[in-house]
Amino acid sequence: MSTGNLDFEQFRVFLEKACGILLGENKQYLVSSRLNKLMEQQGIKSLGELVQRIQAQPRGGLREQVVDAMTTNETLWFRDTYPFEVLKNKVIPEFIRGNPGQRLRMWSAACSSGQEPYSISMAIDEFERGNLGQLKMGAQIVATDLSGTMLTNCKTGEYDSLAIARGLSQERLQRYFDTKGPGRWAVKPAIRSRVEFRAFNLLDSYASLGKFDVVFCRNVLIYFSAQVKKDILLRIHSTLKPGGYLFLGASEALNGLPDHYQMVQCSPGIIYQAK
Repeated sequence: MSTGNLDFEQFRVFLEKACGILLGENKQYLVSSRLNKLMEQQGIKSLGELVQRIQAQPRGGLREQVVDAMTTNETLWFRDTYPFEVLKNKVIPEFIRGNPGQRLRMWSAACSSGQEPYSISMAIDEFERGNLGQLKMGAQIVATDLSGTMLTNCKTGEYDSLAIARGLSQERLQRYFDTKGPGRWAVKPAIRSRVEFRAFNLLDSYASLGKFDVVFCRNVLIYFSAQVKKDILLRIHSTLKPGGYLFLGASEALNGLPDHYQMVQCSPGIIYQAK
C-alpha cells in the first residue's frame, strides 16, 4: 500500500471531515496497519485512490468501512473504576434528592463495543441493590457510536473470554452474564434493557438526542483538534440539564469554557458540572 505524503494528507483531510479524528503527521504506519486488508480486498493501491473512490461513491459503503477501521475501539469494563464509584456514591443520590420521581437519563458517547454503557447499567443495578426503591423510575442509557459494525456487536451483548478478562471481576461476571457456550458470555436481559444503542456522529446535530442528567464522553476527545473538541464540549453542554454531570477520560481535561462547566473534585477523579 502506498502512503505518499500527498496521499496521506488527502486522507487526513477526509478523515477529519468524516468523523473529526485528527491524525498526527507521523501516523502513516497506523493507517497502513488498519487499512491494508480492506484496500487489498478492494484492489486499491494508494490512499489517494481510496479517497477518490469514496468521493465518487459517497454512499457506496466504503466510506463507513474506512471510518470503522480507523475508529479506535480500545475499551474495557469499568474503565478507571472511579467514574462508576462516583456515579453510585455521589451522582445518583444527588439526582434522587433533586429530581424525586424522575427517570435518570444518561448518554454514553462513543461507546465502542459496549463495555462502558453495560458497566454503567451494572453500576446502576448495584446502587439499586443497596438502595431499594430509591430510583423509582429507573434509568435509561443512550449509547452511541460512529461504527455500525460496533453497534451491531453491542446490541447482541455477547463477549468472548478475551473481552471479558479486561476489567470484569468474577463476581460481576457471575451476577450479570449468562454463559452462551465455551468462552462466550451474554449480558443479562435486565442489564441490556436499560441501554438503547444508536448510530451517531459527534460532528452531527445533537437535537435528536434530547436532554441528559449525565454524559460519559471518555477517551474520545483526545482524537480531535482543539477547535473540534471545544465545539463538541459546547454541544454536549446543550444536551445536559442544568446541574448535570460530564465524565471525561482520566487523561483528559476540560480547559476553558468556565461559563459552561464547573470542575468538581471527587477524590479520586474529577467530573464537570453543567452551569
